[in-house]
Amino acid sequence: MTKKTIDKKNPRPWLCGLILAAALLTVNFSSSIAQEAPPVSVDQVFARYSLFNLLLVKNGTIRANWLNDGNAFWYAEDTTAGRIFYKVDPRTGLKTPVFDTTKLRQALTNQLGHEPRDAGVPFRTFSWNEKQASVRFRLEDKELACRLNSYVVTPVPPALLEAEKLRAPKFVDKGMYVEDDDIFEAPSADGSRLLGSERFNLYLRSGSSDKKEFMTADGTAEIQWSVSDACWSPDGNRAVVQKIDTRGLNRFPIVHWLKQPEEVEWLPYTKTGQPLKKVELYFVQPGGPRTIRIQETGEADFFYRIIGWRPDGAEFIFGKTNRTKNRMDIIAADPKTGTTRLILSEQSPTFLSWGYQYYIKPYFIEQGRKFLWLSERDGWFHIYLYDISGKLIRQLTMGEFPVLGIEDVDEKGGWVYFAACAETRLYDTHLYRVNFEGREFKRLTEGPGSHSIKMAPARDFFLDTHSTVSNPPVTELRKMDGTLISTVCRADIRELEKIGWMPPEEFIVKADDGRTDLYGVLYKPRDFDPDKKYPVIDYIYGGPSHAHVPRSFGEGSWPRALAQAGFLVFTVDNRGTPGRGKAFHDVAYRNFGRFEIPDHIAALKQLGAARPYLDLTRAGIFGGSHGGYFTLRALLTAPGTYRAGVSFIPVADLVDHNPMIERTMGLPRDNQQGYEQASNIKLADKLQGDLLLVGGTSDINAPFTAVMKMADALIKAGKQFRMLVMPGQNHGLDMDFDIAKDGTISLRGSAGFLFEAVRKHFQDTLLHGH
Repeated sequence: MTKKTIDKKNPRPWLCGLILAAALLTVNFSSSIAQEAPPVSVDQVFARYSLFNLLLVKNGTIRANWLNDGNAFWYAEDTTAGRIFYKVDPRTGLKTPVFDTTKLRQALTNQLGHEPRDAGVPFRTFSWNEKQASVRFRLEDKELACRLNSYVVTPVPPALLEAEKLRAPKFVDKGMYVEDDDIFEAPSADGSRLLGSERFNLYLRSGSSDKKEFMTADGTAEIQWSVSDACWSPDGNRAVVQKIDTRGLNRFPIVHWLKQPEEVEWLPYTKTGQPLKKVELYFVQPGGPRTIRIQETGEADFFYRIIGWRPDGAEFIFGKTNRTKNRMDIIAADPKTGTTRLILSEQSPTFLSWGYQYYIKPYFIEQGRKFLWLSERDGWFHIYLYDISGKLIRQLTMGEFPVLGIEDVDEKGGWVYFAACAETRLYDTHLYRVNFEGREFKRLTEGPGSHSIKMAPARDFFLDTHSTVSNPPVTELRKMDGTLISTVCRADIRELEKIGWMPPEEFIVKADDGRTDLYGVLYKPRDFDPDKKYPVIDYIYGGPSHAHVPRSFGEGSWPRALAQAGFLVFTVDNRGTPGRGKAFHDVAYRNFGRFEIPDHIAALKQLGAARPYLDLTRAGIFGGSHGGYFTLRALLTAPGTYRAGVSFIPVADLVDHNPMIERTMGLPRDNQQGYEQASNIKLADKLQGDLLLVGGTSDINAPFTAVMKMADALIKAGKQFRMLVMPGQNHGLDMDFDIAKDGTISLRGSAGFLFEAVRKHFQDTLLHGH
């Protein structure tokens, strides 16, 4: 049995702990798939579909590595002959291999003493020194370099490796939430200085030494200096850091059951309505006064967001948001004094959608004298042009569609390039541009679906990778006016076609109000027969944090895989989700739990009426986090519709959630009735369907205490249910798998285990009627 490890990806784990995707995987897999002849067993089809992007789809995305001229780039393609790296010159249209594979492999054999294991180019990435015509890469735990004119491979000198090790940021601490990255030292722009934290205090380290110079001495376990999100000024003379005060916060227990002896870790933690940590922002200056406090920070019940420096370094910009997040101030701070001034204030009668699908910050132009800003003030996210004093110059985009983000700005040409959904297919994402006068609005990409853009640094070209849920990805090279130059790469789905491929079906149904269109996707098994009857499963998220329905070919591993076990699986974005304007999103305001399940039931009934092969008497539902909450909600409020459900890592009751829910629901003291009606625990006696309740003992995004309280309520109500406890599991999942020589795949890890548990539960309850 062979194994191979690839790097852990961070594609966006549960946004604020709420987005579960099969892409969030630490994976072990063989470098090639055995060429077994069909038919493949249902178990093996299920396993392969669970790992869709890793095993069945090659070259679905390419990573463009731009060369010194800012236009040419190289990327990797996986082929039947192994990996090939190509260089693309957009000006000439030439696409040529970077390496002479035969010469490279011979040189590597000479250096390693044996033939490289993987076919083609046996490493996944490299760095290219164009001046020296050499590349550097890592292979078999060795750092190697190869001169392209001679194909001589040599080890990288130890002295150079040691110097690089010193300049590399060192690990400082782990993020508290599963979506948080680990915290490392914060390097200045030139890498010569690194800020870190140790024993709750700040230190400064040179990029050429391990020696630490402490800059503070007043840090304690409850009042800590942190370099999380630390932000250096452009000249590298000062940085902004956080000082975090957790006094007065409740402590949340994480029991490490698997340690010997067991340990209890008490974390400062805020649940809905409880006190927040206080955050102060400081300028730290290695060559001057060590710390200068930034005014307007450190207040109770406010969140602070480090945004960054003006390009000229004259001011530091940060965001200040109130607890219910219906006001956000953008503030500038003077690095010499810490005094502040208000640039602009965004307010909403309900809540600001920032922090859900949108990460909003000023996009500075003209060396910081002006900036572009995204606001939903007219009901849709649009681009506004301001001067640095906060005076509105003009609105650049308008209409009933959302701008998703600014991709790039060509100041010389006078263009703003941005991603938006401005098509009749409401969720299709394209690249557009508009000039600084708000005119000449133009779409630059073609074809339906989701378009992902990579801009050339020289701003002469861009790469567009696009797909739909049923059309495999294509990567195209285009000029900045949208003119197509060439197709760079098409996804290879031959492995997918070998085991059968039934494209998902997009659909539109009406919400429970009978007027509002809802958009979804229906997944079918590879051997789908319209003359048969199939159990149907609703894969739900439903919360206001993000739109859940897949829009591109690679999304949707969970419903895609589950369908192969003999189900029809659908997912739909109900009212209250983002991406369709403020009115659609505001349905959830102070009404969490009221409209979501009725919308899903309406979708289920309409799907069944139009498709007689859906057996609505055998309907199930499953989801995680907010989807876990709504799975419980469905079984408790619509037991006649859903016969079985799997609720994993659920937010069982909103009062056991983190303060994120306050944006939608307000504070419990101000919306007592809303929180009461949203409680699943109070409805425990209504359970009729077959429930599998899944919780992770180390989960703090959807605390394990809430899962236990739900279980307790069900037990007291005399309701039978199944429960799966995952020791040490937080809000994210990992997956391992092995491929044997005969091609058999074994799923492992928490994600693999949960995949199998979900499948078995629905096979027992919906297919076999156990």
